[in-house]
Amino acid sequence: MSAKEYRTVASARGGLLLVKQVPRVAFGDRVMIRDHRGRQRNGQVIRSSRSEALIQVFEGTDDLDLETTWVRFMDQPLEISLSPELLGRVFNGIGEPRDNRPPIVSNVRRNVSGSAINPAARTYPREFIQTGISTIDGLNALVRGQKLPIFSGSGLPHNRITAQIVRQARLMDEESGFSVVFAALGVSHSDARFFEEDFASSGVLGNVVMFINLADDPPVERLALPRVALTAAEYLAFDLDRHVLVVMTDMTNYAEALREVSTAKGDVPSRKGYPGYLYSDLAEIYERSGRIRDRHGSITLMPVVTMPSDDITHPIPDLTGYITEGQIVLSRELHNQGVYPPIHILPSLSRLMKDGIGKDDTREDHPRVASQLYALYARAQEARNLASIIGADELSERDRRYLEFADAFDLQFVTQGEDEDRSIIETLNLAWELLSHFPNDALSRVSETDIAKYHHSGKK
Repeated sequence: MSAKEYRTVASARGGLLLVKQVPRVAFGDRVMIRDHRGRQRNGQVIRSSRSEALIQVFEGTDDLDLETTWVRFMDQPLEISLSPELLGRVFNGIGEPRDNRPPIVSNVRRNVSGSAINPAARTYPREFIQTGISTIDGLNALVRGQKLPIFSGSGLPHNRITAQIVRQARLMDEESGFSVVFAALGVSHSDARFFEEDFASSGVLGNVVMFINLADDPPVERLALPRVALTAAEYLAFDLDRHVLVVMTDMTNYAEALREVSTAKGDVPSRKGYPGYLYSDLAEIYERSGRIRDRHGSITLMPVVTMPSDDITHPIPDLTGYITEGQIVLSRELHNQGVYPPIHILPSLSRLMKDGIGKDDTREDHPRVASQLYALYARAQEARNLASIIGADELSERDRRYLEFADAFDLQFVTQGEDEDRSIIETLNLAWELLSHFPNDALSRVSETDIAKYHHSGKK
């Protein structure tokens, strides 16, 4: 740590501090800033040259008197303390306590930027994680080590859905250690209070590490939060051998903060004003999830991305889709109809679902039942579109059956209570009840053995 403090701040704007007449310092080094009142702020070097350094200040640069601001370069990266006592705690975006409890004291400290995982050391994501939500477990199953984002829109209940996932997520192998790291970026005070009270009242807070950045906190702190949260997840997964589910809401707020800071830095803008390195920046975060050979633990990631104007081609969801292995898409139409959770299954997809379901993971009929439900619901949507043109009364008997199936699917399979935790067996049994709308010969994607065993009420 340097013993020198510099009082050569040239400018402060947008959470960034430009300090001149300083020796060459390393990119990413931690910085301590002391203002004219003696208060300390934390920063990190994001650009350096022979005689000046650009610092992002996590607490913002408001009320700084440049002539009486002192800067000390710590000659070390931004780190956080790690221990098993992380569980049950609430922190801010740079790992400082928000729950009025003492900070974590530990000999283990890690750089929040993490270390690159050798691709050759990665192992394929497998094994089912049950969320208790039928549309996810039954049709878009989550597996250990996967990156599965939730694409939402303004006003849709993604916060309630993520809270439900945190409360209900579990492994089929109850003997394995399972924990949740929850990161909230740029949320309102009411949303932060909802998450804290919900996890505390449901009794899951003791197995959750929370990192919260509020909407009125400096945007620069938002850039550190995902990396701080994933550093905690890596410790729980690869040091303590736990299976960790990381839930982040909302990565759009992160991207907005990145755009704001990059503009203040003078970076050349790209699509819709976001910096050209948005893709690599998001990939740097998302790719810290996964499984590593010869390590028992794993990190599974579910980030929430709100789509501006419900545009799935917007740069943030568009680039997220390239990096991750599928998406859960929320539907405004279903939400307006009072359906909860309003998950639209046709554009939703889990590319790794096939590796986490079946005889040894869920039940032997699961892959075929999921395929059959998709096929029937897609056909039912065509019947719905036709009914909207010519009227339901003009439909053929076969199309009316598809229409009945679609209504029953939305009402019974998609719709479930906010506190309703369905096991995968309950979800699959419910799927077979819906398939009873059709005779055996219409079910071409399930086997005769499946029909004989599960299709008890099928029409002959």
